[in-house]
Amino acid sequence: MSLSSVLFLFLVHLGVGIVVALLFVSRDAGVKFFRFNAGLASILLVIAFAFYFQSLRAIGGPTAGALHVSAAASVLPLTACTGLIVFAWAIIGRLFTRFRTAIMAAAAACGVVAVCLQALELSSGAPPALAALTAASFLTSSLLLGGACTAMILGHWYLVIPSMDVSHLQSIVKVHIASTIARILVVGLAIAFAVAAFRPGVDAGPSFRRYILSIDGIFFWQRVLFGLFGPAVLSYLTWQTAKIRSTQSATGILYVDFFTVVVGEVLAKYIVLATRVPV
Repeated sequence: MSLSSVLFLFLVHLGVGIVVALLFVSRDAGVKFFRFNAGLASILLVIAFAFYFQSLRAIGGPTAGALHVSAAASVLPLTACTGLIVFAWAIIGRLFTRFRTAIMAAAAACGVVAVCLQALELSSGAPPALAALTAASFLTSSLLLGGACTAMILGHWYLVIPSMDVSHLQSIVKVHIASTIARILVVGLAIAFAVAAFRPGVDAGPSFRRYILSIDGIFFWQRVLFGLFGPAVLSYLTWQTAKIRSTQSATGILYVDFFTVVVGEVLAKYIVLATRVPV
């Protein structure tokens, strides 16, 4: 495992999450909003590829060793997703209005396929239940990251378009709350499975229960505090401020919320690569 592997997973999930989240934003947000977010997602995915190739150089090629996610299966759909979102950015303001939903949906579909394949690559050889939990973990991670980032930017966009209806912010905050709940449920199931499925004397290495109670478990508890408990509280506070149409207060909370999500998900990538438990 290397820092490049962690950052590769994180940036892919964030970039794909933004693409998916844009499907839930009304066109009333304006051309500039979609151009900014499409450009941001494009940059994140391009940087992710840079870390991907750096990881390959570090281990001498796409082997099934330290970096499982270096396998080539997810690269093709991820490349398609990146190409489509770059294309969307290039035509925003021209043909994009007419074909917005089709282009973004195609990019999102490719991104979701890539994320699922990453999960299957990482959990290669694991029980089917763990592979399914890893896929669900990666998908909910992407939705949580993308929803938090998009909600934060949309809240800020009320300074650009003050007349925009507050219902648009309320809608994306609902998506963020739903993704937070889904993330908590999936992580809870993954932890329960990892603890229950460990077989002393059969499985190599210490149990996940011992891991989270050891000194190394500090990363796990930080992940729970910042990545799950923090967003759960802050997304609720954001919803309450959005209900009273206080967009500036909601945006301020979303900045803090996005920071906690980023910290939590970076730690989650480290833990899943270190322990193969998709928290």
